[in-house]
Amino acid sequence: MPRSFSLPSIPSLRTPQALVRAGLGLLLVANLVAAGFAFHLFGPSPETLDMQLTVARSQLQAEQLRLKRSRLLTANIERGKAESQTFLATYFTTRRYTYSTLYSALNDAAKTAGMKMTGATFASLDPIEGSDDLEMLTVSMNFEGGYNQLVKLVNLLDRSPRFLLIESLQVAPQAKGDTLTVTFKLNAFVLDAPGGAS
Repeated sequence: MPRSFSLPSIPSLRTPQALVRAGLGLLLVANLVAAGFAFHLFGPSPETLDMQLTVARSQLQAEQLRLKRSRLLTANIERGKAESQTFLATYFTTRRYTYSTLYSALNDAAKTAGMKMTGATFASLDPIEGSDDLEMLTVSMNFEGGYNQLVKLVNLLDRSPRFLLIESLQVAPQAKGDTLTVTFKLNAFVLDAPGGAS
């Protein structure tokens, strides 16, 4: 016949011995957990933490250096934008006043140099490739005067407050004296401001 097994009875938890054993068991578990943390069984070791800290510091320095470079580039871009706007406003004419401004400036330069303007022809405005608001105007101008006056006129045009390029220069002597007939072909640049009419 099979034997019957009976489990030993659990002593009452209210007895002092049971309470002491339960307290000692809890202290043992707490000590084991504390020892696990102390010996880094559950987390990284101090060497690993030091390595991670060193890597994090080097990454921070690299990011700070990249940020400093980005700020420097941004400042350079902003300065370049401001300088380009100043350049355009200073050396380019607006489309609305192009013809009168250029004619007046070239006539004044000729008078200052002592040459006589005998004619001017303005070609149509040609858009500059790669730009939405810049155009080029070709101007042909005829002058009469001496060699010294021509040199002075070329210097005045070179130092003009407008951005002018001398594309070609033809000089022919006249039959009377030291007078020269001069034909300039100039390129001027025009800023097509919004709302500007030709």
